[in-house]
Amino acid sequence: MLLDPLRIPDVAWSDPAVRDALGQRDVGALFRRIGQLSGASQTRIGAAVNLEQGYVSRVMAGRKVTSIDVLERVADGLRMPDEARMALGLAPKDHSCHLDMALPSRQRQSGLPNNRSWREDVRAAAQLWEGDVNRRDVIRQVAFTSAGYTLPALRWFTAPATRAVEQAGSRTVGQPDIETIREMTATYRRLDNQYGGGHARAAVVRYLHQEVTPLLHNGRYETSTGQKLLSAVAELTQLAGWQAYDVADHGVAQLYLTHALDLARAADDAGLGAEILAAMSHQATYLGHGVTGIDLARAAWQTAHQAGFTVLAAEASVMEAHGHAVLKDERACATALHQAEKALDRADRSSTPQWLGYFDEAYLSAKFGHCFKALGKPVQAERFAARSLRMDEQYVRGKAFNLALLASAQAHQGDPERACVVGAQALVLTSRLQSARAARYVRDLQIELAPHRRQPAVQQFIRRVDTVLGSRR
Repeated sequence: MLLDPLRIPDVAWSDPAVRDALGQRDVGALFRRIGQLSGASQTRIGAAVNLEQGYVSRVMAGRKVTSIDVLERVADGLRMPDEARMALGLAPKDHSCHLDMALPSRQRQSGLPNNRSWREDVRAAAQLWEGDVNRRDVIRQVAFTSAGYTLPALRWFTAPATRAVEQAGSRTVGQPDIETIREMTATYRRLDNQYGGGHARAAVVRYLHQEVTPLLHNGRYETSTGQKLLSAVAELTQLAGWQAYDVADHGVAQLYLTHALDLARAADDAGLGAEILAAMSHQATYLGHGVTGIDLARAAWQTAHQAGFTVLAAEASVMEAHGHAVLKDERACATALHQAEKALDRADRSSTPQWLGYFDEAYLSAKFGHCFKALGKPVQAERFAARSLRMDEQYVRGKAFNLALLASAQAHQGDPERACVVGAQALVLTSRLQSARAARYVRDLQIELAPHRRQPAVQQFIRRVDTVLGSRR
């Protein structure tokens, strides 16, 4: 299993080739020798040190590693003894403390989940924003792991109430500052929905680093204002994570969503916390981690239920249903879908926050459609996909998703001509988006239509997809 600790024999650290590689800081040579001694593949080594396999391959082919963040990750992932760490030029560390490998080294916490203060949460988030702006190539090497969501979710439920969020800095922070952050978030959210996550993600990260960090570090605010400030920042951080998810930077997305959840906890914002847990569930299920998706959805439901947010409870239930569908558990999926319908029917939408504006009957229908598609029920999937298109036209990316879902259901029912017509509409919208998810749905449709490739309509659609999105390698 990729998540199991990499078994490296103790004698490896006294091996002459390993010692020489450590002394030279030749990570490529170190990986090659560790692979020989342990029998581990590049993929297995990458999983252990939380780096993408492609990056590991380039390092083993001769790419130099100079980043302390990456070196720390390698040392921790290989569970180096202190002598080996010092040979690599790193500080010694108590090896009994196994750190969370889902986070860059400067953001890891060696204590128990409830040992975090709100100031530490702020400091860790600010370090992520800075690292994303200044060392994006390093940050993007972080790989998604389903286990990486375990500690944040545990901390959400078990950490004691944070101390008063107040600070005596040099710059007065007031309601206008908070409203500015929320307005910027609303603007970036509209751009995200209309043009995809890749359109403005870099701008969001720069805004967090350049404008928000000074407010957090140098601001003067009392508890009420401090909590509102952290809540606004948590929402924007969640959006940055969602954008990274949309462009398939899944490890980066996990980091941002994790920090967003910590900031929401510090702000005592249960509603936003439930929304972030639901987003985590969404990502995990999309990546095929159905069990993790279900667990996170249930955590979101419990949070929403306890706080009395019925709409959020409906969202959490439909996320749970999708996890069950991915695992082919039809009965559990049906139960969760029924629970979602009932919750949405009795929900009061008069005070829905802006970050939940997308969740309506059309969105719910789309999730129903995805569940039925995952369960291999294209007739039901088509019915709900068609219903999902009765939607707000400002959600361009969502409409591209829903069109692709409808076309997929039609293709699975043996109607490739209709699927190509609808798929072409999805392709037009996708061509306007910077969204890896939208492109993936169209690519999946292309594959689903492959058995009908002799039909002229299908041939034309496949060629058009390759022209617009580029030929597959």
